[in-house]
Amino acid sequence: MSTWPVHIAQISDLHVKAQGSLAYGRVDTAGALERCVATLNELAPRPDFVVISGDLADTPTPEEYQHLLRLLRPLQCPFAGIPGNHDSREMMRAAFPDAAYASRSGPLNHCIEVGHLDLVLLDSSVPHMPHGELDAATLHWLEATLALAQDRPALLFLHHPPFKTGIWHMDRQNLVNAGELAEIVRRHPRVKLIATGHVHRAALTMFAGVPTTICPAPNHAVDLDLAELREPSFKAEPPAFHLHTWFPGEGFGSVVTHQIPIGSFDGPHPFFGPNGKLL
Repeated sequence: MSTWPVHIAQISDLHVKAQGSLAYGRVDTAGALERCVATLNELAPRPDFVVISGDLADTPTPEEYQHLLRLLRPLQCPFAGIPGNHDSREMMRAAFPDAAYASRSGPLNHCIEVGHLDLVLLDSSVPHMPHGELDAATLHWLEATLALAQDRPALLFLHHPPFKTGIWHMDRQNLVNAGELAEIVRRHPRVKLIATGHVHRAALTMFAGVPTTICPAPNHAVDLDLAELREPSFKAEPPAFHLHTWFPGEGFGSVVTHQIPIGSFDGPHPFFGPNGKLL
């Protein structure tokens, strides 16, 4: 077992439009992704891998995926993506023809080995629908994949959260068969984290005994309307992404998730002066 930590960055909900277009008439998602890529490249150590957990494109169109590829070209880390409800499986296959998908058609599931860690990417998209579901083939593949290499820790990634957030219009389009996912996860203690997107907000809970997160977005945030006061809305809140760090240790080790703000900020500044005293 490796003695070194593994750093997995997760970005989500890119919603890239055709060049020159704005999401909802006001959000420059391309510029947001450019700033996100710049922040990823500045991290030290650089992430071992980047997972894009859905909604890579917005409409979608082939032009959006071509624009996405241009925007991702400067990224200095290996990466892979899974579809969200805004994506097209067929267009994603065409845009990423070298991806090691588990099957030649249907869901874009795949498993990626990064050091002593398995990244299990699940396609929860339902073509032309906003909600998520893991179909029978995906559930069977997940069970079989987790049954292999049972000494290796695994992180699961999918677009749709398997839990309620309290945001009414998002909760009605989350993962509808979360119970089936939970049954599989409980049978495989090597799952250390379930990481999702879709809601454009950071969130954390426990699901099937495993820490489960929602990754924030690099562009706009879904309005935190827990009182059901407004129509579905978004806000221009500070953008961010997640960095999941796996530390080797007893059993399957441990995972810590950091929220990384996107952009340039003042600092770092020392706490102590040359004399060793606190400034």
